[in-house]
Amino acid sequence: MAYETEDHETQYCFPAINSSCIKGNRSNHEYNIMYVFVSLLSAWTVFLNLLVIISISHFKKLHTPTNLIILSLAVADLLMGLIMPIDATRLIETCWYFGNTFCGLFMIILGLVFSSSLSNLVLIAVDRYMAVCHPLQYPQKITTTKTLISICLSWVCFSTYNATIVINGYLDTAHRTDMCYGECSVMVGFAWGVTDLFMSFIFPCILIITLYLRIFYVVRQQVKVINSLMKGGKCVKEGSVRRKSESKAALTLGIIVTVYLLCFIPYYICSISVISSTTINVLTWVVYTNSGLNPLIYALFYPWFKKTVKHILTLKIFQSASSLVDIFTEH
Repeated sequence: MAYETEDHETQYCFPAINSSCIKGNRSNHEYNIMYVFVSLLSAWTVFLNLLVIISISHFKKLHTPTNLIILSLAVADLLMGLIMPIDATRLIETCWYFGNTFCGLFMIILGLVFSSSLSNLVLIAVDRYMAVCHPLQYPQKITTTKTLISICLSWVCFSTYNATIVINGYLDTAHRTDMCYGECSVMVGFAWGVTDLFMSFIFPCILIITLYLRIFYVVRQQVKVINSLMKGGKCVKEGSVRRKSESKAALTLGIIVTVYLLCFIPYYICSISVISSTTINVLTWVVYTNSGLNPLIYALFYPWFKKTVKHILTLKIFQSASSLVDIFTEH
């Protein structure tokens, strides 16, 4: 693709086709910066989330309900990293070179990744709510099997949901006469748009925020009780220590949820407002960046992640019985 052009020369995505879309007019320098940024962000996101996936999948001690949801979130973030270069072409070139069929498939996958990320955060919020607010019921209510079923149902339901929206919108788009060749977009009707906004963002966010407000209230009460016991010279029971550990896990995962909301809320607000395409594109990349931030949060707050990464990078995971290593006590 040749990018060198006069400042005011019009370029087309497909010059040989009369109905071709107009290509974005950028300098070589702008193209280079954008593509380098996308390449680095994509590689960073894929690599770090792959480390999370390998860590939780390989080490038996990490096969807990909470970590299985983190694994599912990492898979969604990994997929986000893989599709970044494809969407980068669409956003940077303002052209779609991969055909109508792949356009529809890409939109389904993009919607699925966005939706599954948020659904995983809902599952994390429910998991932490049960662990902190109902610790005695947690082992019976939240099991590995139930968590796996919830995760699978979440992926299947959102796959079906996004496929329905995209196919419905794609059929409507096919009848439009104002579309140019080389454009990948799906027109969604007002009713579908409002339904999607509520189901895919507003309702899950309200649920997450409500659960975490309750979690942090209970955590604050528990910390006060534990601190008062310790100041009084009383022996802190194992159950209290465990509750403090659960509270710390809830705080860590709460940070992940907060970072997610900070990245996504501006995007969703601007997407339903009359605002420039440049702003939307910038906020889209803020959303993509979120997928590369989650593993950093794990590295900062989870000592086990640092240890598993060391095992993976030094190839110790290929040693016999390495999956049985107790990464919580090993130094």
